[in-house]
Amino acid sequence: MPRQLIECVPNISEGRDRAKIDAIAAVVETVEGVRLLDVDPGQATNRTVITFVGEPGPVIEAAFRLMKKAQELIDMRAHKGEHPRFGATDVCPLVPISGITMDEVVPYAKKLAERVGNELGIPVYRYEFAASEEKRRNLANNRAGEYEGLSKKLVDPAWKPDHGPAAFTESVARSGAVAIGARKLLVAYNVNLNTTSTRRANAIAFDIREAGRVLREGDPLTGKPILDANGEPKKVPGKLKAVKGIGWFIEEYGIAQLSLNLTDLDVTPMHIAFDEACKSSAERGIRVTGSELVGLVPKQSLLDAADFFLKRQERSLGISEREKIKIAVKSLGLDDPTPFDPQKRVIEYLLADPKEERLVRMDLLRFSEETAAESPAPGGGSVAAYVGALGAALGTMVANLSAHKRGWDERWEEFSQWAVKGEAYRNELLRLVDEDTRSFDRILQAMQLPKETPDQKEERKSALREATKGAIMVPLRTLEVCVASMTVMARMAEIGLKASVSDAGVGAMCARTGALGAYLNVRINCAGLDDEAWKKDVLAKAERLKAEAERIEAEVMAATLAKV
Repeated sequence: MPRQLIECVPNISEGRDRAKIDAIAAVVETVEGVRLLDVDPGQATNRTVITFVGEPGPVIEAAFRLMKKAQELIDMRAHKGEHPRFGATDVCPLVPISGITMDEVVPYAKKLAERVGNELGIPVYRYEFAASEEKRRNLANNRAGEYEGLSKKLVDPAWKPDHGPAAFTESVARSGAVAIGARKLLVAYNVNLNTTSTRRANAIAFDIREAGRVLREGDPLTGKPILDANGEPKKVPGKLKAVKGIGWFIEEYGIAQLSLNLTDLDVTPMHIAFDEACKSSAERGIRVTGSELVGLVPKQSLLDAADFFLKRQERSLGISEREKIKIAVKSLGLDDPTPFDPQKRVIEYLLADPKEERLVRMDLLRFSEETAAESPAPGGGSVAAYVGALGAALGTMVANLSAHKRGWDERWEEFSQWAVKGEAYRNELLRLVDEDTRSFDRILQAMQLPKETPDQKEERKSALREATKGAIMVPLRTLEVCVASMTVMARMAEIGLKASVSDAGVGAMCARTGALGAYLNVRINCAGLDDEAWKKDVLAKAERLKAEAERIEAEVMAATLAKV
């Protein structure tokens, strides 16, 4: 399963005292598995935006510790600043990044809000997707009246906090309230233009931003605004929803840019904003030369952009993640005017732990040496997964070659779909290469637990049982994926490029070898397990999958031999 990542962006009401800011931010790094990405203080606003990311459990623990420290160090009775605020930690949103949906994030926001209210005694208002009612979705509504109006707000039945005290106690007078919510990721994205004209850049921004431009009499730039029945200027909507934007001149680069905020990537992803900017610019005689990301971006945004441009070219989408990132960077011009390093700008890459991919990061020579060394891991399970990955790679290769064959242009999408499947199987099997070794390590760790007392013996026995089950489920998953991947080789042997049919055959043989190798690991790991009912079900499933692998391989070999 992909790793679940969420971002947390608490805003604290302190932007001038660096010692306090650092002390509050430092507690984030006391939680294992959380990465502090940015601390951005503002003097005028007297406010600091802190950004960190990780898996949900550690992130909400870090958020709680941060709010507790802010409560200790910030006294709202003495706070002055230009930005609206009503608490020491003014707002604390959780943002889904990857491997997790908004519906899955909301319960974490509610859990955090409840804990802050109960344990810290801070009034909590939930907002956006975590809101308890429609009027509380809007952050501004929750914060209306700011800190100065909080004493009245708390006793208003219509604005009773979702959690925490509904009274302006001595503690609340110091801490204020906090808004905790779940919202979508906001991406700050600039598009570079081959002009120095801010006015023309603004015109393009007005073309594409959701708010559009003011409707005017006569001249669209200088004419008198046309008002509606309420006396407000009428607007001509822009082309894209969930986009805010203006044009500006960047002296450092010597060019004008569109400065865009993409507030919902599900509605308007980065590549659509870029594409519309190109169209509107061309209509005004201006050329887009590239674009610039401010801050970090989820990996999926770049992968989606690559797919968008590959589809336009009628090229297969079943290529490696590394190649897709490269295509996205080039297509969006993210390396203009400054270099773009995905390892430093993509959230998932920043958080990656090299130890989790120790084996698959080795070259072929090093992997074979590591396997041959005098240690039980990596062993047959990891090798089976890797052989299976090679099989899936061959099936994917045949699909990609077929997609780009001269004379088969109208079939590119058919083969692309098979290549995408093959690439997904390859990636999953590569993940299992290291996971198999990790599962074996967990058995060794369980075996090292103390066994001096009856309680310790029982605890060790239970830990060993669970670790053994984990070490069985990993090769069982390898077996499942190897068998599933064989559908790609079978189809390519049937309809793929005839000159590559032998590659489909070799791929099927590799997948079968991976499947049978995984099957053997399931059996040997089951031997020491004392849960007979569980073991019986697993072994029955393994037998069915083994038979399926052998059946498909025989069919692929027959189809291959008929063509060579």
